[in-house]
Amino acid sequence: MANIRLIKRRIKSAKNIAQITKAMEMVAAAKMKKAQAAALSGKLYAQKIYEMVTRLASRTDFHNHPLLNTPAPRGKRLVVLLSTNKGLCGGLNTSLFRFFMKQYTDNAKYDVITLGKKGADFVTRLGHGVQADFSDTTPWERVVPALVSHLTDRFLAGEYDAVDLVSNEFLSATKQLPKVKTVLPLTITGDAAAESTEGQYEFLIEPNVEEVFNALLPHYVENQIRDAVLQAEAAEHSARMIAMHNATDNANSLQDDLTLQYNKARQEKITYEITDMVTARLAVE
Repeated sequence: MANIRLIKRRIKSAKNIAQITKAMEMVAAAKMKKAQAAALSGKLYAQKIYEMVTRLASRTDFHNHPLLNTPAPRGKRLVVLLSTNKGLCGGLNTSLFRFFMKQYTDNAKYDVITLGKKGADFVTRLGHGVQADFSDTTPWERVVPALVSHLTDRFLAGEYDAVDLVSNEFLSATKQLPKVKTVLPLTITGDAAAESTEGQYEFLIEPNVEEVFNALLPHYVENQIRDAVLQAEAAEHSARMIAMHNATDNANSLQDDLTLQYNKARQEKITYEITDMVTARLAVE
């Protein structure tokens, strides 16, 4: 009898877990759709600002701009690690951290800025200090201007050779891949600048090309980082949606197995009771 009561409690627990994970799956799905729409809506702007930068680069001596040139070599990079603040998103963070460890093997050659508490904890466990953490500001899109200003200031001061961005790229609702992208120094090739002018109209630019180009480059950097943040958020919500969907299926499967086990135990108990009654009657006769 005690075994039957234990099984009933386990069935109730599995049912409650399935309800919770189903609700979390629906919440993650709603957030994923919103984050995906935000990430896709920025693609057109990203394309246009890239075309404008490359078009202006073809009309100026862009090689002399400080954001396009590596300062005096110091042999050190600044890495921005975009992870998540919360867990329950499958192996999203695990695969990101493994990718990070493969890319950066020497602690003395890089410093880390984190966006996401999971990433900050991971870097601390590696025995590497975190230069700055922007995880507490939500939504993360609000922190992008301050983060860009911090990165460009330290790069222009010559503290680092380059600034890398390590994050998860949102490919689809079921696929996210970690990637690394060098955001500073910027790379604008002469071929790309020349190609961007083909078939384009000529515009009158005021006050002059150099001033507009110099003002546009920081926005170009900001756009790259903002796009990475939106991609990382969409990847997080999609991974959590899939993880909660799998958890719901597992809880329902466990509930079915426990129900079958409960029915067997109940039938066994009834059989034993009938056997006792028959045995007792035969003993009286």
